[in-house]
Amino acid sequence: MSTDEIAARIEPLIPGLRRYAYALVRDGDAADDLVQDCLERAVGRWHLRRPDGDLRAWLFAILRNLHLSGLRQHKRRGPHVALDEMASPPAVDGDQDGRAGLRDVLAGLDALSEEHRTVLLLVGVEDMSYDEAARVIGLPVGTVMSRLSRAREKLRAILETGIRAPLRRVK
Repeated sequence: MSTDEIAARIEPLIPGLRRYAYALVRDGDAADDLVQDCLERAVGRWHLRRPDGDLRAWLFAILRNLHLSGLRQHKRRGPHVALDEMASPPAVDGDQDGRAGLRDVLAGLDALSEEHRTVLLLVGVEDMSYDEAARVIGLPVGTVMSRLSRAREKLRAILETGIRAPLRRVK
């Protein structure tokens, strides 16, 4: 398959990959870098893809795996702060209520475990079916459905109460 044919198959999926990447990293530049790395890996390893497999699920799995690898690498290396970073954030443009609601939802997503956040983003934001999400994550469909239910329940509780659910003591 030529590079043009590969590009024609991948190009319609890029907006969804960008949305998912931004939801994972919450930084436009880092999300674009993650998508670029994903596409580079997909094109470079195109010969390894199963011809009968779902291209969308394959790309989202690559993106997710790259993100998880980056998290592990970041944990080992520690945070990177550029010298020319701004000391204070820019002024708010006047949509405080909308921004506060968005901030609460993003904080609620951050409070979820990685497994719950991944399933919620794939099914809720990227509008994947349970089967597609199961192929991306590599889990049975029933597990995806269970995690999605628990993720929605936990996010709802966080948004309603503003606090995380207390940890249970397990003996």
